[in-house]
Order: sequence, then structure tokens, then C-alpha cells
Amino acid sequence: MRVATTVSFGPPSVLKLAESPAPEIGAHDLRVRVVAASVTAADRRLRTADYPGISAIFGRLLFGITSPRYPVQGTNFSGRVVEVGSNVTQYSVGDDVFGGTNHGAYAEFLAVAEDGPMAKIPQGISHEDATTLPYGAGTAVNFLRDIAAVKPGESVLILGASGGVGRYAVQYAKHLGAQVTAVCSRAQFDLMSELGADHVIDHRSEDFTANGKQYDVIFDIADASSFRHSRGSLTDSGRYVTLYISIRVLMQMAWTKLVGGKRALFSVAVGSPKSASELAHMLTDGAFRPVVTDRFSLSEVAEAHRLSERGVHGDVIVEVSKAS
Repeated sequence: MRVATTVSFGPPSVLKLAESPAPEIGAHDLRVRVVAASVTAADRRLRTADYPGISAIFGRLLFGITSPRYPVQGTNFSGRVVEVGSNVTQYSVGDDVFGGTNHGAYAEFLAVAEDGPMAKIPQGISHEDATTLPYGAGTAVNFLRDIAAVKPGESVLILGASGGVGRYAVQYAKHLGAQVTAVCSRAQFDLMSELGADHVIDHRSEDFTANGKQYDVIFDIADASSFRHSRGSLTDSGRYVTLYISIRVLMQMAWTKLVGGKRALFSVAVGSPKSASELAHMLTDGAFRPVVTDRFSLSEVAEAHRLSERGVHGDVIVEVSKAS
């Protein structure tokens, strides 16, 4: 099968097309013919080994210290089941599925566990749209619903609102009944409004802490602020939620939990079959609208990464094979 491999950490040019044996499957596994994969910020970090803060220790240990432990990368996939293990009960050959994986999505075939973070694609949903869900929508749901516990009527400010997680965060916060303020570049104002933002702030010309407004939740996706910087813009029970772990954030989490009031919060979004199924239902119910910017073939995966790194405000898709 064709795969896109990386034998060293580095820029997009380290991604090379190669041939590899199709993966073997066990009794509880599926073999999926990959139709589409998305290019996410997580894929970039795995390709470059550029992990923020103290997560660099765990990232290197898990995914390679001096070179990639898993040369075939790609963490979000959609495709069709072509073979099932002898003990598989939830899926059948011909099922269209999507999900997340630690590696291997940049390949024509992928072996995944039946109980992995995966679900069937609902009828009427494209493989392209489905493959954008695990990272962007999954992270938004985990942080806004499970960590920040956003309630109807609360005010939510999203830093980095036009990125892969941010676009889904704007939509999901609105779906939860919040008043949403998106912080992004002026060029993305119209898109943010289309996705449900009630207010939009240009991060280049306005510091959100200087306008005197307070928010129940500040969701920092872009590492653009800090709990200390944002504290004055939080309500008395406000929550500053960040995707970026550091010793300072861990100390602030512990201290604010102890004393109460304004909180600093961090977590790691971990996918599951249940969460993947929830994302699929949310998409069919209209809670989410994927924004796909461009499409590339598997042989063009390096160019797909280059485009993604230029700060494009939409999902970049790698079309690995045909859907039928």
C-alpha cells in the first residue's frame, strides 16, 4: 500500500511517499481503507516534535526521542471497513467509519481496534467532513462541556477562534446557549459571524482585557493569554481554560481549586467510541458546520502540511482514496 512516511522530525518536506505492507489485524481489529485524513495542529507537532512546555517530555517519550517512533503519521481518518477480526461484533465490512488514531492515517489502509475512538459515519455525511471532527470538534466539546461546564446564558470568549479547534468551539459554545465572543484576525470576521459568534474582536488591534467586559469562560486555544493576564476579565466564578500545559498552569489549577472563585483549568482531550458517536450525531443535528479549505492527494501530503502551516482558516484534507 502507499503511505506517507517521515524518517526524521522536521519541515513538511520530511513527508515522503513510500510503499509498505498492509497492516495485519487481530481478532478485535478492523482494517479500514482510508478515504480521507485531515491535517491538524497535532499532526504538525508530531511531524516536528514541537511540543509546548512540559508536554515535550511526554511527547518525546511517546512518539520518539531523536526520530519518529511511528514513521507513518496522520491522526484523523475516515474510510470504509474492508476486513474485520474474528471477534468483532460492532462493525461489518462495508461500514463507513471515522475516528482518531495516534498514527497511521496517511496510508491507504489502517488497522484500528474495534473499541477505539471511532464511530460509523451517519448517512449523508461526507468522508471529508467526518475526518475533521475528532480533533477540532472533539477538543471543543471536551473543553467547553466537560472541563469549563458552559451553561446557557453564560458569556464565552474564544482566543484563536479561527483555527481548527476554534471554529468548532465558536459553534459548540453557541450550541450550548452561550453568548460568544471570537478573537481572531479581521479577515475572519465574516466567517466567525456565520459560525455563530455574537461579537468579534481583532486580536491585532484590541486587547480583550482593556474593554472592561467580563466573561464566564475564556477559552485560550492559541496560547495568546494566561490566567494572570485574563483574571480581571473573568466573572467571580469565571474559568480560564487553556490547551497549553505548564508548571505555572498546574500550580494555578491547584491553588484556584483550593481557594475557589475564578479558576484556571487544563485537561487532555481523549477520544472514545462514545465521544465519536456524539460528534457524529451533533454534526447531523446541525451543531457543527465543517469548513474545508483545500484538498490534496496522498502524494501531495507535504504541500497539504505547508498550506496548513501558513495559517489557512479552514480544514485541509488529504484525499487518500476514492469513497466507492
